[in-house]
This record gives sequence, structure tokens and C-alpha cells, in this order.
Amino acid sequence: MNDLVTITGIAAGGDGVGRLADGRAVFVPRTAPGDRIKLRDGSLKLSRNFGRAAVGEVAGAGPGRVAPPCPHYTQDRCGGCQLQHLEYDAQLTAKRAIVGDALRRIGKLKVEDPEVVEALEEWRYRAKISMDVKSSVGLHPYDRPNFVFPLADCHITDFRLMALWRELRAHLDLLPPGLTRLTLRLDREGRRHVIAEASGEPWLDAERLRRELPGSESQEVICWWRPVDGAARVMAGPATGFPATAFEQVNPEMGILARRWAVEQLGEVRGRTVWDLYGGIGDTAALLAERGANVVSVDADESAIGWARTRHRDAVSARFIAGRAEDVLPSLPVPHAVVVNPPRAGLHWDVTLRLTAEPVNRLVYVSCDPATLARDLHRLNVNYQIATVRAFDLFPQTAHVETVVVMEAA
Repeated sequence: MNDLVTITGIAAGGDGVGRLADGRAVFVPRTAPGDRIKLRDGSLKLSRNFGRAAVGEVAGAGPGRVAPPCPHYTQDRCGGCQLQHLEYDAQLTAKRAIVGDALRRIGKLKVEDPEVVEALEEWRYRAKISMDVKSSVGLHPYDRPNFVFPLADCHITDFRLMALWRELRAHLDLLPPGLTRLTLRLDREGRRHVIAEASGEPWLDAERLRRELPGSESQEVICWWRPVDGAARVMAGPATGFPATAFEQVNPEMGILARRWAVEQLGEVRGRTVWDLYGGIGDTAALLAERGANVVSVDADESAIGWARTRHRDAVSARFIAGRAEDVLPSLPVPHAVVVNPPRAGLHWDVTLRLTAEPVNRLVYVSCDPATLARDLHRLNVNYQIATVRAFDLFPQTAHVETVVVMEAA
């Protein structure tokens, strides 16, 4: 296979896409629009309508191709990032197209590629990193998901967490037996959390490890042990109540921008009931309460709801409920507006049915997955029309994108 393939765009997931001589699409990781490439011998895997292959040689580079700065991206084929080989403007163009294509192709919606709000920081923005443990502690190559390479540095993760990782690497023997996953997390007060997931005995050396780490005297480092399929608990350091395993945006600053814009699109909500479904630790609910809304925030994670109640105890017009959205909807007061921020799987079918059967004045959908967003919008389109769409780049150097869609009752 020596024919040149020209890459014409970036597909969802980050692979470049071009056309084979027979007209079938071919998806090739680590390629850029405008690249002319030769496929690696023996790498092409064909299905009925498309193929997948690896780059053998870049015969001609596209205008947006750059040299990736992270050694892991090239040497270890790290799967944590997909777009480091693209200049930032080209990444934004690709993400606009990914969202627009999903809404048109999957959602059957007549929309243009949305505006995208660029990131405040292109690097060092992640407030969380999770590493798997096999023969080493690190991340996966994109083409070898069962292999783990040892991590030296992650260029998209906050310097403070990488400084913690450098110290931890010298004391891996003090981590719990049966370690399967290690997560480092930065909370909003600047404390650093080490969450060790393990299948073995409890973490008896946690306090000893903590004493070896800079910042332990100032209570800055907190060590958690999480048994497989169990709840995490603090083993060393102050128990602040922070839910270390609850969902929170890995890019907090950009997450705030997206939430604020989403809430603003609801218009005047003072004195009106607003649902905040899949509300997590209550950030959106707090913004709504500031605007005078009577907020009902629902999330299935009890630890997230507990933290929300603690952090937002002054938000007297906000009520936080631990439970699955689809289960609690029948008991909630009739809303004027609704904000939904579901996980990647999208809305539960029962939630979609309720929203279409009893349309609200305004519905704002915050999504981290364009495909499930498009599917849900197609279903909601029965009784809603799209007012506006805006994307936010919460995840530079990756193919992920956050999208906020504002819908009005038709």
C-alpha cells in the first residue's frame, strides 16, 4: 500500500480521515488536515465501509502540523492526548467541525459548526490525573490499551500534581498492596489528594508516605485508600469532607466559564423553579441560587451531594437531592427551566420522555460527548427548537470538547 492518502479532516476521537483509492474512508491516528501520507505496511484493516491504518510516512505535512512538545506523545504513543501534533487554531477548527458534524449527521439538525471558546491555558490545565498500574505506573499507548508505560511528566496536568508525582515515584513501595489505579487530584483550596485504588489489604503505610512528601506539614497532602468496588476514605492527612472520587471538571477555570454562560442563557429566573439535573458538587446550582432561582439539584453520587450541601449551605434557595434523575423526577416541583449535564452516556430515556411530554420554557444541555448530545437533541427536537449552540475547549491537546446547547419550547 504505497498510494498517498490525503487527510481532509479530523474525526470524533481525534483520528485524521482521508479516502482510499476505492473511495472508502480511512481513519489514521496522529495525522493532520492537509497531510499526504503513506500508510504503514500491513496496518490497514478494512471493514465494509471504511478502514483504519497507521502512518508509515508523512510525505507532505499539512499547514497545521507542529512538533508535539511531550516526549510521551511520540515515544510512547500516549493515548491521553490526540491532537498535540496540531497547532492550537487547527485544534479549535477540528472541534467545531466534530460538534457540527455530530449534530447534523446523528441529530439530523440544521445547524452550522458552533463558535468555540478557546481555553484559558493550552497546557498544565488538568486538576486531576489517573494512572493505571501493571508492571509500572503510568498511562496507555493509544494502540496498546493493555500496556502501561511509566509516566515521567504529563504536559497537560497542573505543575503542582506533577511535582507531587515526582516525589511519589521515589516512594512507590509505600503504596498499598494490590494497587490497580493511582489518582492525583487538586482541590479548589490547593490541597493535593493521592487516591490509591487497590484490591489488597488496607493502606497501612499511608501516613509514612505522607511524611515523605513536601507539603505534608502544612496539611496540603491527603492520602486516600479506595478498595475495589468500595468507598474511598482518608488514611492520612486532614478529613476535610472533600469527595475525592466525585466527578468534577478537570479544567475548573474553563468549567466555570461554560457554566456561567449556560446559566445566563436561562434569562430571568428569580423566584422561579429550576432543575439542575446531574448537578455534581453543586456549582451550577450555586450560580442559579445567586440569580434568585429556587433550585432543585439532583445527582446520583451521594458524596457529591454531601459536599454540595456543605459548600453551598448559604444558598438557601437551593435543595440538593441524592438520587438518580430518572427516579426522582416525579417528586420534583414543576420547573420553569431545566439544566442537564449528564455523563458521556447522555440522558436516561425516562428523563428525555419527561422533558418532551412536559416541555419547559428553556432547556440548557451541557455535554461532554457530541454523539450522545446529538442523539438526545434529535429526541428532544419533537417539542424543542435550538436557540443557540456554543462549544468550550475544556480539553486542549485532546479531541474532547464541551458543548452547551440552549433549547426553547417549540
